[in-house]
Amino acid sequence: MTEKKEASKKILWLFAVGQLGWSILSGIVSNWMVFFFQPSGEELANGQVAFLPQGMILGLTAIGLIGAVGRIFDAVTDPFIAGKSDGLQHRLGRRIPFMRAAAIPFGAVTVLMFCSPVNGTSSVNTIALFICAMLFYLCMTCYCTPFNALIPELGRSQKNRIDLSTYISVTYFFGTAIAYLVPNIAGIFSGAGYAGSYRITIGILACVAVVCMLIPAFAIDENVYADTTPSKTGAFKSLGETFKNKDFRLFVGSDILYWVGLTLFQTGLSFYITVLLGLPATWSFPMFAVMTGVSLVCYLPVNILAKKMGKKKLITFAFMFFSGTFLVTGFAGMISVPPVAYGILIAVMAAVPMAILGILPQAVVADISEADKVQTGESRSGMFYAARTFAFKMGQSMAMLLFTSIATINKDVPKGTAGYGLGYRLTAFIAAALCFAGGMVFMMYNEKKVMDTLGGK
Repeated sequence: MTEKKEASKKILWLFAVGQLGWSILSGIVSNWMVFFFQPSGEELANGQVAFLPQGMILGLTAIGLIGAVGRIFDAVTDPFIAGKSDGLQHRLGRRIPFMRAAAIPFGAVTVLMFCSPVNGTSSVNTIALFICAMLFYLCMTCYCTPFNALIPELGRSQKNRIDLSTYISVTYFFGTAIAYLVPNIAGIFSGAGYAGSYRITIGILACVAVVCMLIPAFAIDENVYADTTPSKTGAFKSLGETFKNKDFRLFVGSDILYWVGLTLFQTGLSFYITVLLGLPATWSFPMFAVMTGVSLVCYLPVNILAKKMGKKKLITFAFMFFSGTFLVTGFAGMISVPPVAYGILIAVMAAVPMAILGILPQAVVADISEADKVQTGESRSGMFYAARTFAFKMGQSMAMLLFTSIATINKDVPKGTAGYGLGYRLTAFIAAALCFAGGMVFMMYNEKKVMDTLGGK
């Protein structure tokens, strides 16, 4: 096999632009789908329409079921697409063909999710959203699973893996920040009505996202930098082999707990701001901007410290610090601190662990994947990332069910009354407990053994 070229910083940054694109689309759905389709009393008063029936089915809401089933569907398709990508024999490589094919449908279906066919509460809207949600998660898998599989391929050394993980974390944060701008941008189009302004905004952002996703798909020659030898192991057999790796199982266990907690927090953030702190939804972006700005300041120290002291200590610290942040969030509105100041406190506290967990887990998966390649002689990087996403998306689906159900507790209690916002408050406390448990599990990860297998590379 021809020796592959070491990717330059330019190539790594071009690759990271793809993450900017898909994180915009992911952020739109993660942050605004529940907010749009299960509106609070404040948003209904502002002109939003309840497009979906707001009743409960076996203790679950329609939007909660759609989000959870979508994530489960997404998780199940991950290993299938990973197997297809690992085994693909194509002149463009194993990953790029999927990325090129998925980008435009991914953007289009994101817009369609928010375009309910009936302008009012209707089961037809529920069915339409369910179909669009399944297509959204399928498109996400078809782009993101091959995209993630390129991380260890382009990061062929410990330094490059950490650098690339840093770059894609930067673009992920910017993509998520852009997604938080939805209500701010929607204000420009207020003449189109509440729902119309959101749809126009999401359409514009989806176009930007698609362009970003196509940049690495056309600017990077996979054959120059990556091992394009197709894997001969079937998808689900490869998935089983992947989970035989003990260190990967420990990593995944901690990752599931983290993502359940983080998804509860992310889904609830707009409600924490509007309900618990009593601020308008447009404050979502300023709060996220503070969090992003402080987090970006931490990136260089995290990059340097990870190379010097390893990733395990920093990740464990981040789990525990995030747990404390979620705990503080749960008391929002109960402590006599001005709402804006309290929101900024939460944002600053979240910034440090977000920097660490935004960078290092991807590098850990790359380390484990490369070590497994040394031990088995087979490159299954696509399956390692798919197995990780399979696990954490199952966690996200659990979080969606938890949040949409718990959030209904005391939902009808009038503002200013005892117990107002209790459901949203409980989601933050549960997130804190889960994140703490994730840190305890990750402490069992044997980083030294993995790095010894790689010979320190």
